[in-house]
Amino acid sequence: MNDNNVERIMLDDKEIILIPTAHISKRSAEQVKEVIEEEKPDSVCVELDKQRFNSIDKEDKWSEMDIFQVIKEKKSLLLLVNLIISSFQSRMAEKLGIKAGQEMMQAIESAQETESELVLADRNIQITFKRVWRGLGLFEKMKLVFQIITMLFVDEEISEDDLEALKSNDSLNIILAEMGENFPGIKRYLLDERDQYLSHKIKNAPGKKVVAVLGAAHLPGVKKELYNQQNLNKLNEIPPEVKWTKIFSWGIPLFFILLIIYSFFSNVQTGIEVSKTWIIWNGSLSALGVIIARGHIITILTAFLVAPLSSLNPALAAGWFAGLMEAYLRKPQVKDFQSLSEGITLKTLWTNKVTKILLIVILANLGSVIGTTVAGANILRILF
Repeated sequence: MNDNNVERIMLDDKEIILIPTAHISKRSAEQVKEVIEEEKPDSVCVELDKQRFNSIDKEDKWSEMDIFQVIKEKKSLLLLVNLIISSFQSRMAEKLGIKAGQEMMQAIESAQETESELVLADRNIQITFKRVWRGLGLFEKMKLVFQIITMLFVDEEISEDDLEALKSNDSLNIILAEMGENFPGIKRYLLDERDQYLSHKIKNAPGKKVVAVLGAAHLPGVKKELYNQQNLNKLNEIPPEVKWTKIFSWGIPLFFILLIIYSFFSNVQTGIEVSKTWIIWNGSLSALGVIIARGHIITILTAFLVAPLSSLNPALAAGWFAGLMEAYLRKPQVKDFQSLSEGITLKTLWTNKVTKILLIVILANLGSVIGTTVAGANILRILF
């Protein structure tokens, strides 16, 4: 058996075999098959949650998506991020002649063949993303979004030897140290917490012999956490919104509402000028976001009309209305959803109806936020 990088740990009376993998590596998939079929473990743990397990081997998984529901549940940004990351992995995997996540598919198949119990060991992806997003400061959020956007432009060559080198302990320690220094919040929520979650699931898997298939980046943390106690309830909690965020999100609109009312009491003409400033800047910049996303003319008009009102109510967002209008006017077809499985590029963001709708939601909201800032500055200038 080729056990290079494979870790064997005895924990009380249980033998745990950790297989560190690269999600786009053919060798990783081959090693997973070899180890599971030779060891015939009682349990096979995979770095998947139920949602990803249900979709990992479905070619048409995107065709079941309800774009209207995505917008209503405020998941447009989350979905677009997921699509960009999946597309990046798919492009890299295609160059190596393998499907992204093939090692997890192989683990599932080998578990069935050896009659091992399959354990979905990862935390729910929705919980992970929510903890990441709510746990990061504004600067780290901006850095994270920037890093994800750059994935659309990456088209470098990578070899199996490069992937194997990255899986070595020295390389992993260097990468993780750099990640901890540059993105401490992201490392905490995306890596360290999941190391704890994975460790708990692995050491509590049924049987005396357990094989765990996990991304190489999780290996150092999982090895350490196997000897610690974890609280899954705490790891599954959704952090509440920071109080100052709520105060800020409601306080700013209330402040501008009072300013607009005050302007009319002060002078009707000033009130009209202030109202026009608010409507024009909010509506125009939100509509500009839709124009950049190449939305329908009616969608552009929707953003223009809704933004000045939605900016005064944090429970609403211009992008939601614009996205729903675009989805109604240009209903995505089956082929649009199916093409998502082939990955997305900078070009297809604007040509695929699904990604265009997501882009409209995000850019219309961004335009409205900028419009609020510019309008607010101009109103203060007019009044004071």
